[in-house]
Amino acid sequence: MTWPVQRWLVSPTYPERVKLAQELGLSPLTVQILFDRGLQTAAEIQRFFDPHQEPLPPPFPDFTDLPVAVDILAEAAKRQQNIAICGDYDADGMTSTSLLLRLLRGVGAQADYAIPSRMREGYGINERIVQEFYEQGIDIIITVDNGIAAHAPIALARELGMTVIVTDHHEPSPELPPAHAILNPRLIPADSPYSSLAGVGVAYLLGLGVAERLGYGEDLTEPLLELCTLGTIADIAPLTGVNRRWVQQGLRLLTRSRLLGVRTLIQVAGLGTAEELNPDHVGFQIGPRINAVGRIGDPQVVIELFTTEDETLALQRAEECEATNLRRRQLCSQIEQEAISICEQQPPDFSQEPVLVLVQPGWHHGVIGIVASRLVERYGVPVFLGTYENEAQTVIRGSARGIPEFHVYEALHASGEFLERYGGHRAAGGFTLSAAHFSQWRERLQSFGRQCLQPHHLRPLVELHAQAQLGELTLTLYDELQRLQPYGMANPAPQFWSQRVRVVEQQVMGKEKNHAKLTVTDGTGEKKVLAWNWAPHVPLPEWVDMAYTLRPNEFQGQTTLELQLLGVRYPIPQLEIKPAPAHAHTPRCVPLENLEQLLCQNTDKKLLLYGYQRPELPHHPHLDYDRPRGTYGALILWSLPPAPIYLRWLVAVAQPNILYVHNVHAHIPPLPTVAQVHCWVWETLRQPSLHPWNLLALGQQHWVSPQVWIAGLRELGYSHPDWPETQSVEGELAELKAWYHTPLTELPKLWNAL
Repeated sequence: MTWPVQRWLVSPTYPERVKLAQELGLSPLTVQILFDRGLQTAAEIQRFFDPHQEPLPPPFPDFTDLPVAVDILAEAAKRQQNIAICGDYDADGMTSTSLLLRLLRGVGAQADYAIPSRMREGYGINERIVQEFYEQGIDIIITVDNGIAAHAPIALARELGMTVIVTDHHEPSPELPPAHAILNPRLIPADSPYSSLAGVGVAYLLGLGVAERLGYGEDLTEPLLELCTLGTIADIAPLTGVNRRWVQQGLRLLTRSRLLGVRTLIQVAGLGTAEELNPDHVGFQIGPRINAVGRIGDPQVVIELFTTEDETLALQRAEECEATNLRRRQLCSQIEQEAISICEQQPPDFSQEPVLVLVQPGWHHGVIGIVASRLVERYGVPVFLGTYENEAQTVIRGSARGIPEFHVYEALHASGEFLERYGGHRAAGGFTLSAAHFSQWRERLQSFGRQCLQPHHLRPLVELHAQAQLGELTLTLYDELQRLQPYGMANPAPQFWSQRVRVVEQQVMGKEKNHAKLTVTDGTGEKKVLAWNWAPHVPLPEWVDMAYTLRPNEFQGQTTLELQLLGVRYPIPQLEIKPAPAHAHTPRCVPLENLEQLLCQNTDKKLLLYGYQRPELPHHPHLDYDRPRGTYGALILWSLPPAPIYLRWLVAVAQPNILYVHNVHAHIPPLPTVAQVHCWVWETLRQPSLHPWNLLALGQQHWVSPQVWIAGLRELGYSHPDWPETQSVEGELAELKAWYHTPLTELPKLWNAL
């Protein structure tokens, strides 16, 4: 086995999808994916496909401060008061700032902005910015994508006589800042369609309210929706509820964008014209160019790009975005390779330290979050990366990314006594600490990780939404799935898997011979598969389970459907533990001192001798070994079997009247290592068979319990919802050791419990 060992998280199959698919005229695979996303009725699916079919409820009942904020800004525009926006340096914050600038200037207000320095100040409005606003004669401050935790700066603004409106979407603390109005979807009911808004979505709501109050229409608000769409996608906000509705509408506007800056950025990025724009372009091409500026450049570049009507300035700013993004990619690649090199020189033992923590001088803080995400994909573990903030290397600042079973913010909170600052949510976070506390903080992180992570969690994760036969994969299905667009958070691009496909052709391809192309079949159809960067793993075995996405391929005017490889594994086994027949009685349990004496006294009885290192006694006329062949007068245990289920099975099949127990603690099988268990599992997986694995037989072969085999499968990336829960292999071996040392006096009690 040479390919990456992954953890496949396979969604359950919903049998009721077939009937609903017929009712809706859809493929069962499409309905399976929709079911997996919580859409399980025809009405819910129709609303998902067309979120505009029902009117959007007004936001005022949920955002109780929205009328107050609208009143403040509408009155300020009329009175020509000075308004300042405090934004953020990520794509969400920069698009939010641009959106409100366009809105306020569009209604004739006096508006300016400021953004804190990522490197010198960090996230959010601060007292320096408040003081500068005061000195500039600012009357009203609006925070966008920040402010919900800025108690001291907002209190200072109030003391200086300024009005403050907070628009944010981050988690609020129990005590809210003393602003005049606060708009935050985290403070509204969770079932509201507005509950998953990004910061730019909150700014858009406020902008719509001000435009309507002052009598402005679509000429002003449509460009705002374009910015809302860019920011929502770039911030990886959930594309459900009102976000999906607005992004669908905004993408249509972007294809004929009225924003000079957007059109110019598309052209400079080499994406053709705005008319050719699709959701992937926004998420993977436009979004990174915007984000790059906030990470390693000056956010003013993006804000000027999205607010200017000067073609020369727009071109200059778009070219700066392009150059900054190129530098960002180079930095990310350099840091990623350095981190990988560190791991290769000193391979981490994730079984003991399940969190990857690396701190290096010279790494750019603005991009280490991106690199952390890439390392999570590579190693499948939580990753915390840091760099030094000063030449003296006394302060560390970093970013963290997690996996589903590891809550980043809770991990930071659990180690908070060693941190100067931290924040984040389940999947990501940021932190600052003194280098003097690094060792203690790192150990606290590892301790937190050991509490919530099992070895089978520590694999690169592939989430699979539907199992398909190759014959079901058609261009018609692909076109049908496009109705799920736009893809993003909470609505990812569908990922499929097929069980037990045959690899009939495989060849290396590409200029540097680092890619591969496969032909696979499963009896229902045949497909070509592109496997980027998989050349080192070729040749694959003849039979595999395969994970993939769908991609159309156009060649000489013909379009065909191909697969893009996500991963392979040996075919997942069916597991079988044959149930023991019901038994009518409980045998009497008797200690055995002398085996030969017992045999001499029972020459007329059928006896079954079972156990590890049990002797061979060929002269007894009615003695069988290990496996029952009928019923017996007595069962002799030379050692305990590998698990209580074996004891139940032996007694139920053999039906002995007496259970003789020899000195079983003198004949305990040697426990395997975790590595040995993994090796056994791999060797068995490499022998593909149409028959289920008989776990009782496999366990007896190696004197381990069925749970050890199942845990071994899980740790090697296999799992199934029907399999029983297990501990780690290490934990199951500890249970097995305890079982082999069970006091003989406990066996009758144990038998009664069985």
